[in-house]
Amino acid sequence: MAHRLLVCRVWSLSLKELCSPSSPFLRSSSASLSFLSPSLHLAPRRQVSFNVQDHEDFTERVINNQLPVLIDFHAQWCGPCKILGPRLEKAVAKQKGKVAMAKVDIDDHTDLAIEYGVSAVPTVIAMRGGDVIDQFVGIKDDDQLDSFVSKVIGQ
Repeated sequence: MAHRLLVCRVWSLSLKELCSPSSPFLRSSSASLSFLSPSLHLAPRRQVSFNVQDHEDFTERVINNQLPVLIDFHAQWCGPCKILGPRLEKAVAKQKGKVAMAKVDIDDHTDLAIEYGVSAVPTVIAMRGGDVIDQFVGIKDDDQLDSFVSKVIGQ
């Protein structure tokens, strides 16, 4: 019964009560609501990929990039794309900065899809110095992706 009363009292507290300067929750030495947002204590996650904004952005960040770049041509409505994307990002992250990854939504950037002959999604094209060096269409398992990325960076 006491537990139920405590739960009811906690639920009845408003956000205003929690955040007011006189709140007992803020009088602690940490003076924060860390119990509400535990993710603040996690290390920042390093981005391994970027979304291409337009043709100029593609030229600057992909074609002119010193690193090899994997271009993930995908679409929001594509189920296999949603599976491949995170796997590909994981494979790129394992290389710790030796390769970059660009994501191109074919519905937003039809011109780029046509320019690179993308006729199905997901399509992944590897470029180095503006030249296409390898590509694949469809979904791959983790080992195949690791192998593909290693081949692209020359390992």
